[in-house]
Amino acid sequence: MAERRGARARPAGGSGGTTRVFGLHATRAVLAARPAAVTRVHVLEGAHGGTLSALASTAESLGLVVERRSRATLDGLADQGTHQGVVIEVQPLTPLSLTEFEELVAARIEHLRVLVLDQVADPRNLGACLRSAAAAGVDAVVVPKDRAAPLSPAAFKAAAGATELVPLVRVTNLARTLRLLSAAGVWLAGADAQAPLGLYEARLSVPLALVLGSEGAGLRRLTRECCDELFSIPMRGGIESLNVSVTAGIVLFESLRRD
Repeated sequence: MAERRGARARPAGGSGGTTRVFGLHATRAVLAARPAAVTRVHVLEGAHGGTLSALASTAESLGLVVERRSRATLDGLADQGTHQGVVIEVQPLTPLSLTEFEELVAARIEHLRVLVLDQVADPRNLGACLRSAAAAGVDAVVVPKDRAAPLSPAAFKAAAGATELVPLVRVTNLARTLRLLSAAGVWLAGADAQAPLGLYEARLSVPLALVLGSEGAGLRRLTRECCDELFSIPMRGGIESLNVSVTAGIVLFESLRRD
């Protein structure tokens, strides 16, 4: 699995600029996976010993210059996010192309598990979904190019290193991509709060694509129509729906449990 994913971790062209990644887990993951893509390392000044000092030593051993910064400067670099004393600037990852994704599907078809996010707009939700996907051994996360969250610093922080572990695929036409998966023999299961079929009765065996909708509207009509089945998560206590990243964790690990 690691070898398959590692082949994807390549930086985009220099014309795209850099993105900032902050937080200990996220920065360590980038330094481990693709140190050549890191252009600057900012660490809290006065940090001696402990995790921050070890991270700075790792960066220096990789030939990177570590710049000591005040907490106020780091706050600004992280746009007031929780940076834990470290911010790095890195060339962004290039998502898998559709052709590369098709090759991945063909290579993994007997064991394929894909997470599809239909217009999830909050970068923190995208990051949290990537984190759950990586933890569940998902082969790829598919999102539409339009009206979907970018891999922003907030997404990197929420992903806690998962951006380096699970490929992201941005597609022009999500419905067409779902039909491509279906034609390859992948079962498409969509989460819909109104579906009469419960999660525990749904078919979640591989090859599988789990399809989740946006934070507010849920699955779009065309996306829903592409699914082989729709299921809902049984809930008590008067709550009608869950955050999309919570839903991702529940359904991914229910699928994994059945392996």
